[in-house]
Amino acid sequence: MNIVLIGYRGTGKSEVGKLLAARLGMTLVGMDAEIVRSAGMIIPEIVEKFGWPTFRDMESAEARKLAGMDGLVIDSGGGVIERPENMEVLRKNARVFWLKASVETIVARIEGDTQRPALTSGTTFTEEVAEVLERRAPLYRGAAHHEIETDALNPEQVADGIIEILNQTGA
Repeated sequence: MNIVLIGYRGTGKSEVGKLLAARLGMTLVGMDAEIVRSAGMIIPEIVEKFGWPTFRDMESAEARKLAGMDGLVIDSGGGVIERPENMEVLRKNARVFWLKASVETIVARIEGDTQRPALTSGTTFTEEVAEVLERRAPLYRGAAHHEIETDALNPEQVADGIIEILNQTGA
């Protein structure tokens, strides 16, 4: 069984993933990091050179690959839920946790991030986060087995909560 962490950038997926993998003796895999490694370029370069659809194709291929493996904590990219087939394959052998945060918290956590290109044009960074989060929230909700609010929690507390849920559900 795998653990899949979904949610917008800045909700804690990477840090929580590291903690979970260490505590549970699982292997951490960052989907975006795997795409960057296999493409040999960072995500802004992939998007600039090939466009978002090609990046999403790469993301779908990575989701299919990881879904066939076991014992992973998967730190998914924030947009993995943009294609329903990604979550379909990832859910087959996983418990999916949606790490949630408010727009304000997300903006405060990732405002200086230069590793991802803009998802919308003609808006402020805060407006972009709010717009994309509003559009994605139903997708995250539909894909997740469990939701965890991360605004007031540190990564250790989030990891503790996930482990508690796994223990309660026998997963």
